[in-house]
Amino acid sequence: MLNTNAESLRDEIMLVIRALDCEDEDFTHYFSCSNGKFLNVVEFGGKFYDFEEEYKAEDDIVFRRLAKRSCKLAFYNAISSATGKSLPWGALTGIRPTKLAYTEAASGGDYVALLEKMSVSRENIDLVKRVITAQKGLYNKGGQDLYVSIPFCPTKCDYCSFITAPVAGTAQYIDDYIKCVVKELYAVSPYVKNLRSIYIGGGTPFVLDNDSLEPIYSAIAELFPRGCEYTVEAGRPDVFTDEKLALAKKYGVTRVCVNPQTFNDRTLNAIGRKHTAEQTIKAYEAAKKFGFDVNLDLIAGLADETAEDFAYSLKKAISLDPEAITVHTLSLKAGAKLKENTKKLAVSDIGRMIDLSRKELTAAGYEPYYLYRQKYQAGGYENVGWSKKGKECVYNIDVMEEITDNIAVGANAISKRYYGDEDRIERYASPKDIPTYIAKVDKIIKDRNKTFDN
Repeated sequence: MLNTNAESLRDEIMLVIRALDCEDEDFTHYFSCSNGKFLNVVEFGGKFYDFEEEYKAEDDIVFRRLAKRSCKLAFYNAISSATGKSLPWGALTGIRPTKLAYTEAASGGDYVALLEKMSVSRENIDLVKRVITAQKGLYNKGGQDLYVSIPFCPTKCDYCSFITAPVAGTAQYIDDYIKCVVKELYAVSPYVKNLRSIYIGGGTPFVLDNDSLEPIYSAIAELFPRGCEYTVEAGRPDVFTDEKLALAKKYGVTRVCVNPQTFNDRTLNAIGRKHTAEQTIKAYEAAKKFGFDVNLDLIAGLADETAEDFAYSLKKAISLDPEAITVHTLSLKAGAKLKENTKKLAVSDIGRMIDLSRKELTAAGYEPYYLYRQKYQAGGYENVGWSKKGKECVYNIDVMEEITDNIAVGANAISKRYYGDEDRIERYASPKDIPTYIAKVDKIIKDRNKTFDN
């Protein structure tokens, strides 16, 4: 239990307490600020831990950000001192470490010193440096990215928290859903003036047949100029066909994502996937036959996999020689079956898995070009996108760093308006439920467009 006089900071403090697996412990916290100093006093395990630091804040927004940071660091230091526990990202709880680094550098600060202060491991500080280096020439503020949500899947995986619908039970909505998405595409086209990328995601877009996919491709081709990066997160290998790949190629798609998650058939069965590792290889080969750049997704920590199991998948992915490989760390997410059946993640080999991914991918010529974190990730680790030089995904960079407008259509799509002069984001979220989205599409268009009108 946490007893604190800083109630407005409670949620931030609890993120650190949960990350260090101390939710069942008792804490008393006193917070004050005066004369340009924060003072945190944490009582834990019968001992008092004091943490004092100077701060400079020109406005309330900066003050609140620094106060949160101070409280989180105080609790991290107190718990670490008392228990010996540590985390690879230290007291950082935000999902965008590189955005923090960019912000600190833009204000004239030293982001490396900040990460060191927050007890981030040397390996992760080096990771942030590598990501920022890889983003040079691609990190450009302004412009727009277009996202199209296709929230249909063959089945829902145990770890998945996306609002996806098993297609067998939602087929009756597909025709109306496609019509609504096309309607939205026409409605948002006037707001696109500097298109950086297009991303059709899900869900599993390739679970739909060509008759359903073509109206979306056709509208995009009519409304938006060709030439930018164009990705389809095609999804599970068992839904790939030459016909779907040919249609995507016809309409200018440049990049597809094949999402095997693992190359171990036993694990695929355990997480509710109905495909095999061999189907992944065939899907990959089919995509390459049509000349697409390919991204493969892996998840570290699935089911009861060991480091050796993960190493096998990693080596299989590298042997295929895709342009990019994304390594996710398993996370407990609200809405996922795994979250319902698991209170805490305990993946004994997760550190070895992440270390293997970094060593093996680096040795194979890949560089980390974007990263993000999620709550309740195994071992407190992260998700990292790795790519060959010149094959980085612009969309992933823009979305994770939040440096462009993201114009998003479809159910559960979150549009973001980026105000560069103020360096802030305004969001508009569409309904998650497919029937609700279809029924309210006109209101969604009206309300979302207000976000981009001014």
